[in-house]
Amino acid sequence: MGSTDGRSIIKLSIADLMLVITFWVCLFIVLYTFIGYGILIYMLAKLAPYKSVDNIDLQEENLPAITLFITAYNEADIIDEKMANCLSLTYPSDRLRILWVIDGSTDHSDTLLRRYPEAQVIHSPERRGKTAAINHGMQYVTTPFVIFTDANCMLNEDALNQIMRQFQDSSIGCVAGEKRIAFEDEDTISSKGEGVYWKYESFLKKMDFQYYSTVGAAGELFAIRTSLFKKMPEDTLLDDFMLSMRIAQKGYRIAYTPNAYAVERGSFDMHEEGKRKKRIAAGGWQSMRRLLPLLNIFKYGRLSFQYLSHRVLRWSLAPLALFTLWPLSLLLGVMDTSQNYVFFVIFGLQSICYFCAYIGMLKKSDSKVSSFFYIPYYFIFMNVNALKGIIYLLTNQQKGSWEKTKRR
Repeated sequence: MGSTDGRSIIKLSIADLMLVITFWVCLFIVLYTFIGYGILIYMLAKLAPYKSVDNIDLQEENLPAITLFITAYNEADIIDEKMANCLSLTYPSDRLRILWVIDGSTDHSDTLLRRYPEAQVIHSPERRGKTAAINHGMQYVTTPFVIFTDANCMLNEDALNQIMRQFQDSSIGCVAGEKRIAFEDEDTISSKGEGVYWKYESFLKKMDFQYYSTVGAAGELFAIRTSLFKKMPEDTLLDDFMLSMRIAQKGYRIAYTPNAYAVERGSFDMHEEGKRKKRIAAGGWQSMRRLLPLLNIFKYGRLSFQYLSHRVLRWSLAPLALFTLWPLSLLLGVMDTSQNYVFFVIFGLQSICYFCAYIGMLKKSDSKVSSFFYIPYYFIFMNVNALKGIIYLLTNQQKGSWEKTKRR
């Protein structure tokens, strides 16, 4: 009998030890992914920056011919504003080609665009998705560089010139512009939360590039060497990320250029933002599977480290660790251990965060809600949708990659 009791105590102790280890692993993953990597990449960017070619000004006569590539589905309401923005760009007009690829639109976008002789329009009557539209349109690109932008965002006047400066470095295969979210005081959490997120994301992109390479580009504004384009599977959800990372996988770097930026409005409300976040998360899971070789740090070195830290953990383990941490810290706190006060403190801090997020959720339609509430809410909301992305991927994988998000 005594021997049996002894074995039970040993088993319980091992179980407790495994819970404690799981707790500390989860805490490390959460802190490293959302805070620690930002600190670490800042230090690495300052202490061990990548030595790149000096970014000197290009004389106007040396600027190469480029294609401004715009894919669109039912964007008739924004076409005039977008074309006015395109025609206001300071890049020499004789070296700027504007190409629209209209994918199965039913709002006569192609007819509206025919009023602009400066634009070439390719219209596909069948709706096949954004990735298919890019594959189709690239067959018509004859310039050595192509710059992708979305129809619903506006570029700063000098954006194209700033982007082309980066390509003077032969190690650069892709250039990512900055995405900015425009919001006003009367806007709600959907806009303000996304704006805060992109400010931090822009900081990480800048540090990533200084250290070695930006990890992926946002579809609102990025450019590639045309010769590096490779046709993508039409079910690709994150076409911008996959296209840019495939180029990085070939040994090129992705430059980040905050002086070239695209401005768009935030999502109309949190329901619309949730649709977008789920789709991005699903694309993240899909991308991780297709970019599995990039985890080979012996082959890809700095890029593997950045990709794992900035993207893979955020899309996969970090959300799981985050939502495991709260109940686990409570469980360990009530157990008879020498460290239960530590677990209670961490449980309490998480509880405060979740409480603030709950208040933020209740006030999600209130334009005057404090950042003390909407930042925790948006953070939790983002990680919940990261997990929902798995379901989205399993149920929507065969659909085209157009899913319009209503913007303000």
